[in-house]
Amino acid sequence: MFEQTGLVLEGGGMRGVYTAGVLEYFLEHDIFFPYVIGVSAGACNAASYLSRQKGRNKTVTVEYVSDPRYLSWKNYFKNRQFFGMDFIFDEIPSKLVPYNYDAFHGSSTEFVVGTTDCETGEPVFFGRKDYGKDLLTVLRASSSLPFIAPEIRFKNRILLDGGISDPIPLKKAKEDGYQKNIVILTRNEGYIKKPSKFHFLVNKKYPMYKGLQSALKERYKVYNDTMAKLEREKDEGNVFIIRPSNPLKVGRMERNPAKLEELYNQGYADAKKSMASLQEWINN
Repeated sequence: MFEQTGLVLEGGGMRGVYTAGVLEYFLEHDIFFPYVIGVSAGACNAASYLSRQKGRNKTVTVEYVSDPRYLSWKNYFKNRQFFGMDFIFDEIPSKLVPYNYDAFHGSSTEFVVGTTDCETGEPVFFGRKDYGKDLLTVLRASSSLPFIAPEIRFKNRILLDGGISDPIPLKKAKEDGYQKNIVILTRNEGYIKKPSKFHFLVNKKYPMYKGLQSALKERYKVYNDTMAKLEREKDEGNVFIIRPSNPLKVGRMERNPAKLEELYNQGYADAKKSMASLQEWINN
């Protein structure tokens, strides 16, 4: 049914638990795609979806968020990172909630992860042939937010969060041959990103990365232009959007498990509610 359709996933930090709920519904109903592309939290959620580990995203995100090793001021004062990146990208997948690499590598779905090159400020995408066995490295790079996580070096590049330069990588999906795409967003309809008031801090923190400075300064424009493009593509029948139907109560750094579970359940419910319209869209 979805043989010619791509799946595009926005990031959003802890708001990504909405995407986890949508993907859980897809997983439970054997809904898969030949091509998946995501950035930041969207890419991380896609990894567990593609390894076909039911419930894993909820366990990792909702159940572990109260652990100070996951997200806390203690992490920041100790390591200058709010999210415990070693805990999230090493201890959890290798020991606490083991990741099924065999299932992931056995999947026929092309999985593309978006990052931002600090030196150029441009998006850099990695597919299966690029990261090979280093999936967690590119996921970590795609999720490494400025100020609260260190840069990641991979393939002779210095990388940070993919959402900086290409928050909803629809353009890349189309370049890779997928003209019809399902897009999962983590913001309510009508959201407009505003310019940052703290760009002087970016210049102070990253004086050596002019590209990153520029990308962060222009980020709000890129996001809003992308959203406008999405709406046009939706009107033309090329895009099917799933986004939070209720007003968001969860922020990028949310630590309240009850709020996170509510948003997860909303994602699951929205996916279920969308199926009839989605099938009609696919058949048109």
